[in-house]
Amino acid sequence: MKRPAQILLLTLTGLGLLQTTVFTDTYLRYVKAGLRAPLIVSGVVLLLLGLAGAATLGRRDGDTGADYTGPGHTDPHHMGASGVGAAGVRAGCVGASHVRVGRMGSDHTVVGHTVASHTAAGHVGADHTGAGHTDPHHTSTGHQHGHDHTSTPRIAWLMFLPAVSLLWYAPPALGAYTAARSNPKPVTVQKGFAPLPAASPLPLTLTDFTKRVQQDRGLAIKGRTVQLTGFVTPSQDDDGWFLTRIIFTCCAADSQTVKVRMYGTEAPPADTWLAVTGTWHPHGTLGTKTAEAALDVANAHSIAQPVNAFTDDLPLRPS
Repeated sequence: MKRPAQILLLTLTGLGLLQTTVFTDTYLRYVKAGLRAPLIVSGVVLLLLGLAGAATLGRRDGDTGADYTGPGHTDPHHMGASGVGAAGVRAGCVGASHVRVGRMGSDHTVVGHTVASHTAAGHVGADHTGAGHTDPHHTSTGHQHGHDHTSTPRIAWLMFLPAVSLLWYAPPALGAYTAARSNPKPVTVQKGFAPLPAASPLPLTLTDFTKRVQQDRGLAIKGRTVQLTGFVTPSQDDDGWFLTRIIFTCCAADSQTVKVRMYGTEAPPADTWLAVTGTWHPHGTLGTKTAEAALDVANAHSIAQPVNAFTDDLPLRPS
């Protein structure tokens, strides 16, 4: 990839990171909120690197890849013992073998010219430039030394897609498609439960509801009206559906899913965010692993996706 393209890629990526972290909360679709500061720093660094590269674009190192034009040219790579290149010789001249450090005795021949004998200490021998001369530090096609003659695979240009998408079309967040194809997150064992508040309906996270149903020997959840919040995931086995939350440990790559089965109402459209009120659906023995984490739905209404969509916390509303 040419240098201008590299600079553009750095700049776009930096701008994209700043767009998703400083001016919007789009980054929360992909990582936890705690990673916002490192993302902002990364965006600033990439943007500064891109701007610095753009500022120096077009500058060349005067000691590398010097141009040569013809008779009278002094090549910085071919200096005599006095440090000054000799006069150019006519095109097609033929000299002796080329000797370089570490490659003694190797012949070096290029199109239209065989270079005179050199050594690393002062290039002893006939110095040369001129029409038809090809410098051994240049390629046989006459390009200057230091140029990159490798070709970039076309697929490398796909690297621009993520950078551009962060600016104009951010990829969608994980949702029902992912949740339907992932295994539920194992619920950790909890020893001892505090008394439940007297509020009705009682707001609970999906994880807390599941723990109460399957582990609370005191059966505090029995007969209680609770309110759960999540998005709709259709069941893969029947016409039922689950209220779901996807939980990021760090980012979308390590996400896990927690689900509660819903009974008593038809499945709303997938990915719809709902606040659902109801009571535990009796299936299995309450307070043991045989109890199903399920709810008999009394009421369900749609809500906006909360800010903390990829945690299993009580929902936060946009400020």
